[in-house]
Amino acid sequence: MSSAPHNPALIPPGAITPSPLDVAAKKPADAAPVQGPAFGDVLAEKAAQVQFSGHALQRVRRRGIELTQATLARLQNGVDRAAGKGARDSVVFVDSTAFVVSVRNRTVITAVDRDHMKDHVFTNIDSAVIA
Repeated sequence: MSSAPHNPALIPPGAITPSPLDVAAKKPADAAPVQGPAFGDVLAEKAAQVQFSGHALQRVRRRGIELTQATLARLQNGVDRAAGKGARDSVVFVDSTAFVVSVRNRTVITAVDRDHMKDHVFTNIDSAVIA
């Protein structure tokens, strides 16, 4: 049976009840020790990683762009550098591929390889990074 939430209207006059702080400070005796990383650490790590929009994933697949761990690390580094300069939307060049990135959302909007870069104009960007 679970305990009811604290409601002063249900306590008889003159009864002594523990304060909410005392109740919150008590831990169950059988509580297992916390294992693994803290929630805040996991959240910060996930928030820092570059995501790919559905459109960008389609472009990567259709154009046969290879996304190796090294490429993703360089892309991440480029986005971090752009964010450090206050960029909002940036084109990050990694070798022969250009990634248009929403720096605020840490999301790749589209990807263009060397063959499709001919006569291509990048618009609505405020910075370019060579990573």
